[in-house]
Amino acid sequence: MTRMLKCISPIDGSVYAERPVASKSDAQAATRRARKAQLEWANRPIEERIMLVSAGVVKIGQMNDEIVPELAWQMGRPVRYGGEFGGFKERADKMAELAIEGLAPILIEDSDKFVRRIKREPLGVVFVVAPWNYPYMTAINTVAPALIAGNSVVLKHATQTLLVGERMADAFQEAGVPGDVFQNLFLDHETTSELIAGRAFDFVNFTGSVGGGKAMEQAAAGTFTGLGLELGGKDPGYVRADADLDAAVETLIDGAMFNSGQCCCGIERIYVHETLADQFVEKATAIVSAYKLGNPLDPETTLGPMASVRFADLVRSQIKEAVGMGAKTHIEKFSEDDGGAYLSPQILTNVNHEMRVMREESFGPVVGIMPVKDDVEAISLMNDSDFGLTASIWTQDTSIAEEIGGAIQTGTVFMNRCDYLDPSLCWTGCKDTGRGGGLSIIGYHNLTRPKSYHLKKA
Repeated sequence: MTRMLKCISPIDGSVYAERPVASKSDAQAATRRARKAQLEWANRPIEERIMLVSAGVVKIGQMNDEIVPELAWQMGRPVRYGGEFGGFKERADKMAELAIEGLAPILIEDSDKFVRRIKREPLGVVFVVAPWNYPYMTAINTVAPALIAGNSVVLKHATQTLLVGERMADAFQEAGVPGDVFQNLFLDHETTSELIAGRAFDFVNFTGSVGGGKAMEQAAAGTFTGLGLELGGKDPGYVRADADLDAAVETLIDGAMFNSGQCCCGIERIYVHETLADQFVEKATAIVSAYKLGNPLDPETTLGPMASVRFADLVRSQIKEAVGMGAKTHIEKFSEDDGGAYLSPQILTNVNHEMRVMREESFGPVVGIMPVKDDVEAISLMNDSDFGLTASIWTQDTSIAEEIGGAIQTGTVFMNRCDYLDPSLCWTGCKDTGRGGGLSIIGYHNLTRPKSYHLKKA
């Protein structure tokens, strides 16, 4: 019997979409086609590849009116926010703009005796395993530069956002990207691991849990397949005594609560200078108390359900444990909180790093706030984490922000902003957040390999 992947909608618990899992033989055949098609694709002029990828992006934009409610049904984001096309296009456009520079040969010598240069060659078949929380934007981070660089792409999307990979493959193929160059596959974990272990891919980009990243590494062990891993996060914000308090509260709380807290670089813990801490909590509580939790298809809803009851239960358990250990809650339970996927947002104080809510990834609408006496204490607390994706510093002093940033174990340092991905900069992390780097020129370097030419003239 063919196994089915089912997207259970957080709106009402119904089966919103289902697709059959590809058999092992069908999946292997698809990867062989991808490998064969890649050679012809890589031989096309880079300008043509850029044009076709950009045309695929336009096609996605033309689907946006249908995509926005699909996302609400699949993972719960309110329709009022209009989907992801703005960020999707920004990232793809920037990678198209950087392509010539990022893939340019490095000329060492061109004399009457020698030509010496380093060229960049595509890796071959790139496997993209994308998450459900920002399903279009996270996928395009790798899909666009991989295709532009001359690789073929196999996309496997999360079951929670089952329709996204299908939409993307259809759009890019309608735009003229050959069907075997960009394929979407519905795969189970066993077949995925077997394909990686069998060297079906030349590079694997995975965004997801730490456990998922370990499974990818285990599958690739001994194959020497390159891996790019963006895993968990527990991103901190630090508000110094000289910060613009209103801007800090508004931005950090939005960074903690937007998308029901289900953001890769969302703010999960906040440290505030002790002279501002009470005001910060008061203002943050007022903002969060005004949210409207409800059906994401309702334009008035500002906070939708979490993507699944399982995810909401994890956050509830962290909050309950923290309160049992002395934490104080500041948000009354919303009437729409059904004990399932619809979860009230929460702000916690009297928290410490003995609590899971301050150490383990929550990935939900909860944030703990701690007062600190100085930069030294803030740096120590920010670094007291197994993760390192981003950190947000709020100050009027750029030099201080750079100094603090240099002491934080993280992939990106923000000053006076947070929860944003700049495609001109390398998207990377450290510790259990993973390894590798996407976007920017470095993203192209990680999706290609260098080849050296040492040519002696006769």
